[in-house]
This record gives sequence, structure tokens and C-alpha cells, in this order.
Amino acid sequence: MPAKKQTSKKNKRKITTKKVTKKAASIKSKPAVKKAVKSTRVASKPKAVTKKKVKTEKSKKTKAQPKKKTRYTKAELEYFKQILLKERDTILENARANMSSLVDSESGEYVGENLTYASHMAEQGTDEMEREKNYLFVQRDEKYLSYIQDALVRIENGTYGVCIDCIEEPKNLCPTCPLIPKERLEIVPITQHCLECKIRKG
Repeated sequence: MPAKKQTSKKNKRKITTKKVTKKAASIKSKPAVKKAVKSTRVASKPKAVTKKKVKTEKSKKTKAQPKKKTRYTKAELEYFKQILLKERDTILENARANMSSLVDSESGEYVGENLTYASHMAEQGTDEMEREKNYLFVQRDEKYLSYIQDALVRIENGTYGVCIDCIEEPKNLCPTCPLIPKERLEIVPITQHCLECKIRKG
């Protein structure tokens, strides 16, 4: 009997030690699995973050660099054309008025050429000065009309409003480069330079 008891006690000890070792092994193995899962999760996260960063960087680049306008639209060109045509009409009216003061419409001769010398010399001098002044005005109007005609041709070609100094290599002196700002074209419709380039040229 005592021998059987001793063996049963030994067997019980063996069984308990086996159970303890199994539990210890299972406890040891579980955290390792968890750690491995955590490590895979941590490793996979940065990839998603980097993709998002790349996308945001690309979107920032596209937003920061919008395409610059290099030509005025057809509607805008039509608007400028109307300004030029009105300007041409006023210049033609001024030119006609100046010509009528210079040339007699009936005879076709210059006014004051056939005046008798009975008038005072001082009056003749002032008349001559007036004629010269009107003649200069007519010349100026003719020159301006040629500029208007050139501008109308540029509208037809679609190159109106582009600064001739910035058309090949934009200097970026004004915010609308290579285009001449709309405000300047409204004031000086015949211009071919933006204000900054004009100042530089002197």
C-alpha cells in the first residue's frame, strides 16, 4: 500500500508539472502572437499615411500653380473692339472739324490764302498760327487713326492686349503678364505695352 501511494503521488506531481508547463507555454506564446499582430499593424499604417501625404502634396502643387491666361477671350476682344470703334468715331469728328477750319469746303482752298492785305498784319499772324495748329491736330489725328486700325487688326488676329515685350518671354512685372491689364486697355486702347514695360523703356 505505501508503495502504491508513493507512485500515485509521483504521477500526480508529474501531471501537475505537465499542466503547469503547458499553461506557462501557452501564456508565453500568446503575447508573442499579440506582439506580432501589433507590429504588423504598426508597419501597415505608415504606408497609408505616406499615400495621403503624396496626394495632398500633389493637390497643393496643382492649386498653387494655376495656368496663366495668355490671350483675351472673344467676348473680351469684342468689348475692346467697341471701345476702339467709339474712339475712331470721335477722332474722325475732330479731324473733320479741324479740316473744315483749314480748307474751304466749296473752293477746296486753304482758308485765309486769298485774304486781302487790308487786314492788319497782327491778325494775319494769328490766323497763320491757328492754321498751323489745326494742321498739327489733323496730323496727330491721322497718326492716332492708324494706331486704332492696327489695334483692330490685332483684335481680328486674337493678339490684342498682349504686351509685345512679354509675348515671347514673360517678365512678370505685372500680375496679368503677358497680358496688358484690362484697366490700362480701357484708358489707352491702342497701347501695346503694359505700364511697367513702358516705364522701363522711358
